[in-house]
Amino acid sequence: MIDITLDNFQADLIDASMNQPVLLDIWAEWCGPCKQLGPVLEKLEVEYAGRFTLAKLDADKVPQISQQLSQMFGVRSIPFCVMFSGGQPVDGFVGAIPADQIRQFLDKHVPGAEEAEAAQSEEEASAALAEGDTEGALEKLQHAVATDPANDDARFDYIKLLLQQGRSDDAKVAFAPVIAKAPGVRRLDALQRWMNAIDFAQPPAGKAPQLADFDAKIAAAKRDFEARFGRAQVLMAQQHWTEAMDELLEILMRDKAWNEDLARKTYIAILEIIEPPRPKVADGQIPPDDPTVATYRRRLSSVVLS
Repeated sequence: MIDITLDNFQADLIDASMNQPVLLDIWAEWCGPCKQLGPVLEKLEVEYAGRFTLAKLDADKVPQISQQLSQMFGVRSIPFCVMFSGGQPVDGFVGAIPADQIRQFLDKHVPGAEEAEAAQSEEEASAALAEGDTEGALEKLQHAVATDPANDDARFDYIKLLLQQGRSDDAKVAFAPVIAKAPGVRRLDALQRWMNAIDFAQPPAGKAPQLADFDAKIAAAKRDFEARFGRAQVLMAQQHWTEAMDELLEILMRDKAWNEDLARKTYIAILEIIEPPRPKVADGQIPPDDPTVATYRRRLSSVVLS
């Protein structure tokens, strides 16, 4: 439980709610119902085991904040509880309502136990990667996927890291549960296209295609789009992303709709793959773009709209 003041309002309420929901309890010393509600909220914070943070604000000591929130929600009495998520107040309730009703309120905004555990594993995986511990990150991401199989973001990060490490067979196993829905989910579709490129560049039998062979074909016929696309796939398999996009742009500059828009779709897939995780920002704010991704997005737009 955190006591909110003007000094820590931004850090402990607004910024903290970017990472997990924060329930703000607005109370006062003279308020009898407030004293009834407070212990109930504290027990629920323990019961929910870190899935939300309880914060308390004394309406008499910090009237600037309490009055602003009361006006925002059209409330004139306390206790008044406001749920903050994503840096914004999103919902609230008034009065010392029963614990079961508070649970119903919380369950609308607080992640389930599995989701929370998976999210924690994702954070630990990011920390492991930052320290250069790839195997540790893979273990954490695998746990996140196993704990919350519906978490497509964790699955994307897990499969992406497997592919980056050259473990395409393991990646295909992890991808199998979502293969049916992949065409309709951009990030999953991107992984499928990457794995298709790896299969093309690393056939189980026969000679692997060589960049020099494609270069010769392209030199003989600039509009040999099959050769250009094959070259782009080999570059994708080698994780030479900008070179692959440059080759796909060569196709798009000559025939935007070639092979049912295959070049554009593959180009977009690469952008999905190479875009780093964006920092969390408050609702209404835009996180900064990665310079490489931003540059190649502009190049795509320039060609497609020309």
